[in-house]
Amino acid sequence: MKDRWLAIVNPAAGGGRAGELAPAALASLAQRGLALDLVSTSAAGHAVSLARTAYAQGYRRFLAVGGDGTAHEIVNGVFPQALEGGGVALGFLPLGTGNSFLRDFSDQGPSAAVEALLAGRKRPADLIRLTHAAGQTYSLNLLSIGFTADVAALVNRRFKPLGELGYLLGVLASLIRLRRRAFPLRLDAEPGWDRGRYLFLSFNNTKFTGGKMMIAPHADPTDGLIEVVRWGPIGRLGLIHNLPRLYDGTHIEHPLASRRAARHVEFDLDSPVDIMIDGEVATLHCRALDILPAALDVYV
Repeated sequence: MKDRWLAIVNPAAGGGRAGELAPAALASLAQRGLALDLVSTSAAGHAVSLARTAYAQGYRRFLAVGGDGTAHEIVNGVFPQALEGGGVALGFLPLGTGNSFLRDFSDQGPSAAVEALLAGRKRPADLIRLTHAAGQTYSLNLLSIGFTADVAALVNRRFKPLGELGYLLGVLASLIRLRRRAFPLRLDAEPGWDRGRYLFLSFNNTKFTGGKMMIAPHADPTDGLIEVVRWGPIGRLGLIHNLPRLYDGTHIEHPLASRRAARHVEFDLDSPVDIMIDGEVATLHCRALDILPAALDVYV
């Protein structure tokens, strides 16, 4: 196994900021003793193949230089192989838009991430595995369907370069075509299916999404559980009134909201749906979610 880091740089992250700042930041890490090799992505999804190839070559420590999407692609490049190979570690140089995963551990951004790398400060973290008709996808942060996926799709298409402001604009624009839908599911083999209509369903490993939105204030990426947050069929005016509560986590106190921890989630969907996974959106026919406790080490 290689005793070096592989830094995978997404130069387009953060509206191009990662490409501008990464060379100097990585040079500084190397000068301070971090042994690393460097590759750059050239298109969406490229980090998946880069990480998969690197894992086969013996790399076990990866540095995500970008945002949550970069880390997501690296994770999906090394899993499921890493379930048998073991010993995979992920560090962060957060130069992207959201960087939501790191907010569970610090609000100091790049400086805290660099300190963790140089100090060798790491801890185990869980992953969520989504099984769908086309295979499996792994999530470090969260998966969500309904309104939150609608927002993410709009942000990625039109507002992503605006950072946190872009997420807010995506929320406001999505209000115009607000939909409350049923996504039948059951948790931990409950006897009955939940077929209620919801604004959104969120399945969380960590607390934050979209930068500072605290969708799941009770989530813990080290507890071996999926934090399931459901918000019922609230109307437009009610949602506008409660938007600030998405940022401090008090939205789960709303009468139409609920939360529960689970290890397994089953879906009974008739067709594919848009699902937001770690800030990216895919259209998938979802079948089940499982938690993979302590699946990798994260430097935080």
